[in-house]
Amino acid sequence: MSYKFTAIINKESKWYVAHCVELGVVSQGKTIEGAQKNLKEAVELYLEDNPKVKTYLSKVPSLITTFELQYR
Repeated sequence: MSYKFTAIINKESKWYVAHCVELGVVSQGKTIEGAQKNLKEAVELYLEDNPKVKTYLSKVPSLITTFELQYR
């Protein structure tokens, strides 16, 4: 079965840190592609260890949006 996940990738020092929003799984890599690849592997391992999570997953990705805020 195929699921869609949302990944947020940030540069932190020399590494890119990838975070799966739906599961809270985090990984890293030296490139964006490496971080995303490592995150996919980490999510696969997470799902193998937690098979009941699959019943709660949506096949539709989360909606990601931005907003602006003025802060003093």
